[in-house]
Amino acid sequence: MKILGIGNAIVDVICKVSDEFLIKNSLTKSTMKLINEVELNSLLSSLKIEETISGGSVANSIVGLSQLGNNVGFIGKINDDYFGQIYENGLKKENVKFIYSKKKEQMPTGTCLILVTPDSERTMCTYLGTAGKISENDIDDKKIREADITFLEGYLWDKGEPKKAFDKAIQSSKNIAMTLSDLFCVERHKEHFLELVKNQLNIVFANEQEIMSLIDTDKFNDVISFAKELNKVIIITRGSKGSMVINKKNVFECPAQNNLKIVDLTGAGDLFAAGFLDGYIKKLPINDCLTKGTKMSSKVIQILGARI
Repeated sequence: MKILGIGNAIVDVICKVSDEFLIKNSLTKSTMKLINEVELNSLLSSLKIEETISGGSVANSIVGLSQLGNNVGFIGKINDDYFGQIYENGLKKENVKFIYSKKKEQMPTGTCLILVTPDSERTMCTYLGTAGKISENDIDDKKIREADITFLEGYLWDKGEPKKAFDKAIQSSKNIAMTLSDLFCVERHKEHFLELVKNQLNIVFANEQEIMSLIDTDKFNDVISFAKELNKVIIITRGSKGSMVINKKNVFECPAQNNLKIVDLTGAGDLFAAGFLDGYIKKLPINDCLTKGTKMSSKVIQILGARI
């Protein structure tokens, strides 16, 4: 297996909303907020659902890698319920090996409300359900040792059982990639994420906002200096400013594609990671990896949802 992803197994529920809806519900645009089951049901009561699909950040990347012809798998915790079956079927349909045996859990399969405003920005409200209860017992270390790269999701990291799952995965991996996922995650787990980036990860995906928060700076040049001191592959997406890779002392840049008809920014980072990793696993030059990431990202933002 080329790449094995580990992340939140979440069913995406996509809805179009106004900016006023975000304000009314005290939601910060373009971020992710964790909610409970009561809050989920309250929000759903006033929303029109556009689409329901099995999702999750790293799972979206893994599906993209499968679509590009790679042998890939995914580990994520689901319940043996209606949404859990939808989730599993969604991955299998995309030729992703789902390496998890679902069973009856105390909590339902996780759900993420993806609220798309008229400017195509997405704001997420996530009820993790059983997805956030992943433990070291859910990690198949034999399968991880078989993979060339293990791809971890920052959204999934938390103290307790999820941390133990991460630790087991890292110990069994040949190469470890991770996405910082969201500014919310970075600010919540800054000390731990910084330790992972400095000492345990081989490949890091972040957007400009996340990486600047990680090292507590408001100057992007500080990010470049920080990354140059690491023996890592640091990939940074910068929206309209394109993307960048810092690998040891080398800096590579790729411009964003222009004149796109943007519909929904959901999955932009996920599919960028898929394109980049597809090039990386095939040992293409870094500039070509960036170009592949940009093309995949550009495709997904011109449709509704996080899958091509």
